[in-house]
Amino acid sequence: VRVGAVVDVQQRALRALFVRAGEGSPSGELWRHPASERAVYLDPYIEHCPGSLFVAEADGALVGYLTGCPPGSSLPAEDDRLIAAFRSPAVLLRPATVRFLGRAALDLATVCRREPSASGELKDDRWPAHLHIDVAPEARGTGAAYGLMAAWTEALGGAGCHLQTLVENVRAVRFFERCGFVPYGPSPTVPGVRHRGARVHQLTMVRPFPAA
Repeated sequence: VRVGAVVDVQQRALRALFVRAGEGSPSGELWRHPASERAVYLDPYIEHCPGSLFVAEADGALVGYLTGCPPGSSLPAEDDRLIAAFRSPAVLLRPATVRFLGRAALDLATVCRREPSASGELKDDRWPAHLHIDVAPEARGTGAAYGLMAAWTEALGGAGCHLQTLVENVRAVRFFERCGFVPYGPSPTVPGVRHRGARVHQLTMVRPFPAA
């Protein structure tokens, strides 16, 4: 597995991997419109943090990527990115999007009002950086994810870093723990998101220093 920075010719493969890497995972079932989901969780990172985007290749094929947001980045807030994604009627009026938003409204009106906090970004000067990482199913266990994390850690230097995953994504949680991250704060329901028909819960994890 080779890890390096993304180049322009890989953009199409990267966007295809964005869809494929999440299939079957607890975080893979959002509102089922890949273009607008990328506009929230991938494309802004390419635009605003291009130096912190790393890809992993195996036999010439793209099998993983990591998007990092270093301290001081101009990346728009996640809430703003979500609002922009739903602004288009072509997205907002899709049946899958309507179902997603309906579930989100139900969660906010029932479950979330009983929880200590709603899901959302962590804003804490101790952990100013954050990342997203995705690896294709066939590349899991090959070292690709560790290579991506090592490249990000080297680029980040000593800055504190956080990430957000799901409690139900047990494999991912174990990987992040092995990389030096620890759980932080509450684990509220993520409005609208379902995995196998059940609600899921956000898990924030932090790493004050690069893993040894």
